[in-house]
Amino acid sequence: MLVADEIQVAEWRAFRERVAGAAPDERAALLRQNATRIRRSIIEMISTARQGHVGGDLSVTDILTALYGAVLRIDPADPHRRDRDRLILSKGHCAAALYSTLAFAGYFPPSALGRFMGPFSPLNGHPNRTKVPGVETNTGPLGHGLPVAVGEAKGAKILGLGYRVFVVLGDGEMQEGSNWEALMSASHHRLDNLTAVIDRNRLQQGARTEETNGLDPLDQRLAAFGCEVRSVDGHDHLQLVSAFTPSTTGRPVAVIANTIKGKGVSFMEDRVEWHHKVPDPDQVTAALAELGETA
Repeated sequence: MLVADEIQVAEWRAFRERVAGAAPDERAALLRQNATRIRRSIIEMISTARQGHVGGDLSVTDILTALYGAVLRIDPADPHRRDRDRLILSKGHCAAALYSTLAFAGYFPPSALGRFMGPFSPLNGHPNRTKVPGVETNTGPLGHGLPVAVGEAKGAKILGLGYRVFVVLGDGEMQEGSNWEALMSASHHRLDNLTAVIDRNRLQQGARTEETNGLDPLDQRLAAFGCEVRSVDGHDHLQLVSAFTPSTTGRPVAVIANTIKGKGVSFMEDRVEWHHKVPDPDQVTAALAELGETA
C-alpha cells in the first residue's frame, strides 16, 4: 500500500513556500525546473514499463506542475482532508504525468515510480483512487471526469465548504457529449468553484482533432455553454497560475491551455504517432539529453 513520504512532503512544502515568495522570473524558473524533473521521470517510467502515453504526458506536465506547485490547497500527508482542493485527471491515460507529480509532492515515495504498470503495481495505466493516494476518482473512459467534477463542486456548495475543483481534460475528449451536458449543469448551478482545464494539443489517437471531429471555435462554444473562458500558453507556468485564479463572474471557469503534444522532446513534438508509441533505448537517451538536468 502506498503511503506518504514524510521527507518528500517536507521538500514539497519548502518548494511551495519558495514559489509563493519568489519574484515572477524566479517563480517561473522554479516551476520550469520541477516540470523538467517530471518530464524526465515520465520518459524513464515509460521506458521501463514499455508502455504508456508519452505524448499526452509531456503536453500536460506544465499544467500539473502549475497546479501542484502553486495553486492547489492540499496536504499530501493528509490526502483525505475534508477541505482540500480536488484535482481530477479526466484524461486518465496520461497517468505517468500524474503519478510523477504526486510522488514529487510526497503522496508516496518517488522510488515507487519504477513499478509503473508492472505486475500487481498500484500504479496502473489509469489512475485508481483505491490504490494511489491523491487520486480523487478512477479515470480512463473519456468523458467521465468532468461530470464527476461537477458533482464534487456541487457537493462543496451544499456542504458549505470552500474547496475548489479542477479537472484536466484532453481536447479529443471534448468530442464526448457527456462533457457538454456537464458544462450545462455547471453553468445552471453557478458552480464558480469549478475549473475545467483543456489540454489543447490538437492531436488525439490517430489524427488531429480538427480532422476527426472539429472543436473550433472552442472558446466560443465553451462561452455559449456558460463558462468564463481563459485561453493561455499551456507551457507558460505564470500564465497558467494566473488562469487558475477563481472565477470573476460567478460562472464555472474553462481554461484552454494551448500545448504541444510531446513537449520538450523535439522528435516527439506534434507527432501523432507518439500518442502511445514507446521510445527505444537510443530514443530514451536522446530524449533525456534534450530535457537536460533538473538543477
